[in-house]
Amino acid sequence: MVITETAQLWKHEVCPNNDCNAAGGITCYDHSDTRSWRHLDVFGKRTEILCQVPRGRCGKCGKIHRVKVPWEGRSKHFTKGFKGFSLALMREMPISRAAKITGETDQRLWRMLHANVLGGYEKLEMCNVTCIGADEMSRRKGHNSLTVFADLEQKRVLFATPGKDSDTFRAFVKELGKHNGHPKAITQVAIDMSSAYQKGVRNNFGNAQLVFDKYHVVALVNAAVDKVRRIEARAGTPAVKEQLKGNHWIFRKNPEKLSDKEQARLKDLDLKNLATGVAHQKYD
Repeated sequence: MVITETAQLWKHEVCPNNDCNAAGGITCYDHSDTRSWRHLDVFGKRTEILCQVPRGRCGKCGKIHRVKVPWEGRSKHFTKGFKGFSLALMREMPISRAAKITGETDQRLWRMLHANVLGGYEKLEMCNVTCIGADEMSRRKGHNSLTVFADLEQKRVLFATPGKDSDTFRAFVKELGKHNGHPKAITQVAIDMSSAYQKGVRNNFGNAQLVFDKYHVVALVNAAVDKVRRIEARAGTPAVKEQLKGNHWIFRKNPEKLSDKEQARLKDLDLKNLATGVAHQKYD
């Protein structure tokens, strides 16, 4: 298929030159070689759109550019329909599995994903962000960490950067400004008890209340109760050891999540005279 030089085609074409951006006055210069775009399969058969795309020339600055065809999205080798289907698959399964279903290579799907993430991220607005959370995650084996910042109200990831020190917060503040946000608008920051993260919050978010997130607080308390249980089980009398034997998870679960059997076992324990029981009751 060849797109011909029609008045309708060039009427709304805009020069891509940032110093020009002229609308109108663009004429057909020539046609490129035949290009292909992968489309959704038809009746189980691989389908592609082939087209000799025209190149336009701006009458104002003389720039020559390829006209963007209406079925092409951010990924230059796929149609919008195929892109939407592939992205939907990649949200639900590994890239390698999506590649087998679509009949494409995982490298091409990764490039498609990155192009769409970057394109969408450029339009991300952070002007209403007030409550954020920051946590580290490992992106590869070894000490290769990322710090991830999330909007806790709208439940979305805002930014990720290598490292887990206080400088990651300065990098986030810079990114916040690019998307119409402001550090003074942040009222609460939830983090773990890392001293580096606390420093990052103090130095960059002067109006924010520092909050230690529940997950890490509960994890520390659980570890403390379990430490008491292990010490008591080693040093206690045979009767104490018998009571604590096999009851590890009873002290870790929330009381409302205990099964009927576990609740009965908990009631049978002499919690008043067990150090583990005292630690567990203070935790409650």
